[in-house]
Amino acid sequence: MTAPVFVVEDLPDLPGLRASGGPYVLDGPEGRHAVSVKRLRAGEEVVLTDGAGRHALCEVVGTEGKDRLLLHLTGVSEEPPESPRITVVQALPKGDRGELAVETMTETGVDAIVPWAASRCVTQWRGDRGLKALAKWRATAREAGKQSRRVRFPEVADAATSKQVAALLAKADFAAVLHEDRAYGSEPLATAELPAEGEIVLVVGPEGGVSPEELALFEGAGAKAYRLGRTVLRTSTAGTAATALLLGRTGRWS
Repeated sequence: MTAPVFVVEDLPDLPGLRASGGPYVLDGPEGRHAVSVKRLRAGEEVVLTDGAGRHALCEVVGTEGKDRLLLHLTGVSEEPPESPRITVVQALPKGDRGELAVETMTETGVDAIVPWAASRCVTQWRGDRGLKALAKWRATAREAGKQSRRVRFPEVADAATSKQVAALLAKADFAAVLHEDRAYGSEPLATAELPAEGEIVLVVGPEGGVSPEELALFEGAGAKAYRLGRTVLRTSTAGTAATALLLGRTGRWS
């Protein structure tokens, strides 16, 4: 079992920490979880990360109260960004399926998630409701990143319009729209020619599918329509399945 991961906003430099003397203290909600929930004890290992690739392997020295974990940092490292980078544009699902999609894509290894207000989405993010929904997606990515022992969490962007998605596709080294309509002439994603580096962008439509107008807009930006397999997946699972396929094909899972 790999060491549990805890998030700190400002990971200290090791030389500066040594100069200050004494162990590093993990407190607040993360410290409380480590002490009271995980019940970590002296001698066990943990990983601290800022969620952006910088991380430190630590050894537990002891605890203070119910929310302070005393740590000895044994090294500070920087994990470089993965290549090719995989971004999933996720149409807004109904209910809590959006958080499910974010959770499983994060555990699988996606690098960025862009919420998309597609024309056929039943759910629409407006005003305070939209801000709360976006905050849930970002919190889900953070927690799933910790659970899956990642030190570089996926970025969850602001909700995008179809025109903004098209602009993102135009900049990609490989742009794909997952589309299961066999009459449309989509190609299998499993045999698509993929770049060895750069940016891959996948578009996952809503339960009602990507509209003809959106397909035309995305094709104009350089994207092609692809399908995954014989079955039709829900919008909340298609991005995870496609990400897993691409991670295997690009060698990131090797």
